[in-house]
Amino acid sequence: MNRSPQHILIAFVTALLLAPLAALHGANNDPSRTRIATWTESWPDADGQPKPREVKGEIWNDAIQAVLDKADAVHLPKRDQPYYLDGPIVLKSGQKLTADLDAEVRLKPGCNTCMVRNEHIVGFADMTVPGDTKPDTDITIEGGIWTTLATGAKDSNGNQRGASSKKDPVPGTHGVILLHNVRGATVRNVTVRQSRPFAIHLGNIRDFTVEGLTLDRHGRDGVHVDGPASDGIIRNIHGDSHDDPVSLTAWDWRQYNVTFGPIHHLTIDHITGAPENKHSTDAIRLLPGVKHFSDGTTLDCPIHDITLRDITDIRDFKLYDQPNLEVGRDNDASAGIGTLKDIVFENLTFNRPGSIQVHANTDGLTVRNVKLGFPLPADYRLVELGPKSQTYKHKPDDPTLWTEIFSPDLDCTVRNVSINGVRPHDSQADLPVEQVVKVIEQKPNPDYPKTTPKGGTGKGIWIR
Repeated sequence: MNRSPQHILIAFVTALLLAPLAALHGANNDPSRTRIATWTESWPDADGQPKPREVKGEIWNDAIQAVLDKADAVHLPKRDQPYYLDGPIVLKSGQKLTADLDAEVRLKPGCNTCMVRNEHIVGFADMTVPGDTKPDTDITIEGGIWTTLATGAKDSNGNQRGASSKKDPVPGTHGVILLHNVRGATVRNVTVRQSRPFAIHLGNIRDFTVEGLTLDRHGRDGVHVDGPASDGIIRNIHGDSHDDPVSLTAWDWRQYNVTFGPIHHLTIDHITGAPENKHSTDAIRLLPGVKHFSDGTTLDCPIHDITLRDITDIRDFKLYDQPNLEVGRDNDASAGIGTLKDIVFENLTFNRPGSIQVHANTDGLTVRNVKLGFPLPADYRLVELGPKSQTYKHKPDDPTLWTEIFSPDLDCTVRNVSINGVRPHDSQADLPVEQVVKVIEQKPNPDYPKTTPKGGTGKGIWIR
């Protein structure tokens, strides 16, 4: 078979990367060489307690980056030792990074960055995203086991944040894989293991596919999407995560969003919650809102035209308002209830109790073909419309430090609701709508703080 000069170059440079260490060092101080370093990693011992161990290994950033610069593509095969990085691999437009499914890539302790990102990340934390941000295009990441070495519930090996860079990172960046300001992106068949940042942090993005993400003892969101974002597919996500496997945040807490804006025309497909023996959140979030900038202007951040289908054992679909609990609700909250439009849930399976919780002004909510595979309590309702109330007890013995997590004093209006095909596991008949939908009206709790939550005055308004 004839091979073009470009194919020969890719094969040659890729072979160079995969050659023994001596070949990578090469003559004349070849910049593609790996670097040898020594550091300390913390790993749990037999009793689960963190124990330090010394590691001497190769740092692969320069070698991988050199191949990308020459050939626009690199492949990492499985090897006996992991590929260590001491910062992010940077992908330019048209570049592709692939790896064998079981090739492990680790972030060296104390880096506190993402592991792979696109080149031109720009943040707009305090203004609307302008029309032309000179985005990167056509980027592909496929395969590999990626870990930032969060080896315990409280031990992150100094990699707490998935920042875009060590020096002057773009505010809000927080991913193992970070793609922001991109048109045309594919992330496929990756595993993110024991990591504290979001597995895949996307935003200011169009025309994207995330397909085949395994979460392994993961610490935060799986696929986290900032607005503006549109025309995307997120499918085949499974595993165990201590946060949302999928999160669409048109508005979000300021420390986790690089940009703000509408999210629309996405399909979320084939998402599976963790097995019962795994500690996992098993929730999908849709968070619209109204961003309030420091100059007094606001930006509506709606979510619309979203289809969620073929989803199994997600405990909660969280479509509700939630001010910033970490920096204080008075310091960062949506400037009013957000809006949802044309949200479709279809082919849902619940083998354990779950719910669709809506506290947003909504026009068009469709729920169809739902299997409830557990005994139904008399008061169980699949869909809840209206505000939530829950107390966060920062110090359980000091009620003056307790705070409300949600927005129980704000009303929401929901219209154009369509419910059909919601069935218990032992029935061939649909449940009547009255046994599917609950409308919430909050009341102040006169016994607070003796009992919680505090309650409020908000209510759900269902226009039928």
